[in-house]
Amino acid sequence: MYNPAAFREDRPEILHSLIRQARLALLVSNGAGGVPDITHLPLTLDAGAGLLIGHLARANPHAAALREAGRAIAVFRGAEAYVSPNWYPSKAEHHRVVPTWNYEAVHAEGPVEIIEDPVRLHAIVSQLTEEKEASQPRPWSVADAPEPFIAGQLKGIVGFTLRIELLTGKRKLSQNRAAPDRDGATAGLAASEDPRDRATAAAMRRMAEGG
Repeated sequence: MYNPAAFREDRPEILHSLIRQARLALLVSNGAGGVPDITHLPLTLDAGAGLLIGHLARANPHAAALREAGRAIAVFRGAEAYVSPNWYPSKAEHHRVVPTWNYEAVHAEGPVEIIEDPVRLHAIVSQLTEEKEASQPRPWSVADAPEPFIAGQLKGIVGFTLRIELLTGKRKLSQNRAAPDRDGATAGLAASEDPRDRATAAAMRRMAEGG
């Protein structure tokens, strides 16, 4: 990931927060023919152990390829939005402005362990389910389903952990612009009807406040 110093984010607590807020990750590993294998999937972060935890369908060719590759990168995306130069006060002064795209992204890289033990697989899906169901008024639990049914479902997946050796964060949120232009871009995005734009405006405000 191209990551100029102005946009680099190194604080673990910020990077962990972005990982947890991401709804869906990309798992990328070396594939055949010079083309990477990519799977879209939710992941759980165990920050204390430095692990990302997830599972793939056993029928997914990436499951076997991941074992062979031995390493992977998990990609997480945060806020993102188009920024119009019309929002910059400097446009009226000199017109030397161009559009850009603001975004947040985290890459986590490291070795992968493949997990097929049913007990560990049960723990993986239980942990992920508990995390994602937490916001529901009546959270569903793996234990709510018949045990033989769950055992059959577990036979169709392969679990894995990715031990994070390198954690790279980028928050491109107009830090390279003068304060009036940053404020103008934030206001422009905040006024949008698109919730993704408003989320990016909120991220820009957090950045301006040091968070």
